[in-house]
Amino acid sequence: MNSAIELSRRHFFRAGAQGIGLAALAELLRGEGRPGLAGLPHFAPRAKSVIYIHLVGGPPQQDLFDYKPKLRGWYDKDLPASVRQGQRLTTMTSGQARFPIAPTVYEFQQHGQSGAWLSELLPHTAKVADRLTFVKSLHTEAINHDPAITFIQTGSMIPGKACMGSWISYGLGSLNADLPSFVVLHATHSHPKANVQPVSARLWSSGFLSSQYSGVALRSAGDPVLFLRNSQGVSRETRRIVLDGLKEMNTREAERSGDPEVLARIEQYEMAFRMQSSVPELTDFSGEPDSTYALYGEEARVPGSFARTCVQARRLVERGVRFVQIYQRGWDLHTALPAVLPSQCKDVDRACFGLIEDLRSRGLLDETLVLWGGEFGRTVYSQGKLTPSDYGRDHHPRCFTMWMAGGGMKPGTTYGETDEFSYNVTRDPVHVRDLQATILHVLGIDHNRLTYAYQGLDQKLTGVEKARVVKEILA
Repeated sequence: MNSAIELSRRHFFRAGAQGIGLAALAELLRGEGRPGLAGLPHFAPRAKSVIYIHLVGGPPQQDLFDYKPKLRGWYDKDLPASVRQGQRLTTMTSGQARFPIAPTVYEFQQHGQSGAWLSELLPHTAKVADRLTFVKSLHTEAINHDPAITFIQTGSMIPGKACMGSWISYGLGSLNADLPSFVVLHATHSHPKANVQPVSARLWSSGFLSSQYSGVALRSAGDPVLFLRNSQGVSRETRRIVLDGLKEMNTREAERSGDPEVLARIEQYEMAFRMQSSVPELTDFSGEPDSTYALYGEEARVPGSFARTCVQARRLVERGVRFVQIYQRGWDLHTALPAVLPSQCKDVDRACFGLIEDLRSRGLLDETLVLWGGEFGRTVYSQGKLTPSDYGRDHHPRCFTMWMAGGGMKPGTTYGETDEFSYNVTRDPVHVRDLQATILHVLGIDHNRLTYAYQGLDQKLTGVEKARVVKEILA
């Protein structure tokens, strides 16, 4: 029997969708952007793009946003067992003889008409408090970094699932044919003693989705993308001839095998070719006026700095990129918190203020959802030795705080409450799955209807358990 006819069952069904894939590819190659799935968005979106700032390690909510003044009277007293409720602890504190409470050493004030409480460590963020939406009742199921980051970004603690940026790229398509729809940026941190956690490329992987939906990481040193330039002696015209030949061979292979990954290969070659022109312009900051650095701070002139990545994020959404993921490490504050946390906050505070104001002044904030937060919170008790001026905090999944801005969020809102120890949620709990469902909702996506058949299951970002859209925080 002819090998072209001997298709596997999987390839048979894939081949049935081949015409759609080739049509989508043809649209993209004409420079009109890649269309999303038919029928999406499911309803009118409030946002077109997302900038997700992930502080790797878990910012301490009680030192930044979750003000608990009564804790000052609890200094060095043991956390009551009735509060801890037998919670599973990490191996870093499970062996402690006691769990001494460490009140924050930082002052808090209310800001704006909303009266949001913010730490003195975030004076610039405080200026835009009325533009922010705080969720103080987030909780997760993972207690260690890798599964917690994987969970909040992919909806599962098990590696191999598609991440949020990939789901959004898959569902909504691209707005700019010359740039990826999903871009990843890495920001440096300034304190040399900050405890850093690894960030794996699988966090921006497309998992079971086509590889064309994976995030593209831009580097801050050297060429922004590896192999961006043609080899010595190879002109752009020669490169185009080579790609045309490859496209012709791969198109024949796609028609023969019905394998959609061949189509993805064609698209990735073509995207790489277009990025040779679009990325140098994207990463050329010479045209940024001095007002940009007056807004974000002079650190924005330094490649790789957090401030620089925020300017780059604005430039990306300005050019139609759907999902921008920013990672900054150094937030794993097990020890020496009073020494490290001010530096971490200084890295991000003014830049986040600048990003919010920059997007607003350009008319982009309403259509861009900005998220700020980590994978979990930190414990109210000290890890290791506690002194009046020094303490550390362990991982805490039961409650943590994130803020959001723009993109259909209700500004000047604080949602959810925790107990007086910032240990347990007492009102309006928001699970990580609820957060994911809400992010998709503002993009016009019903999280229950954005699915992909894989391993006998209609896979979803929010998984198989119930998730709700947190409508109370929507404008």
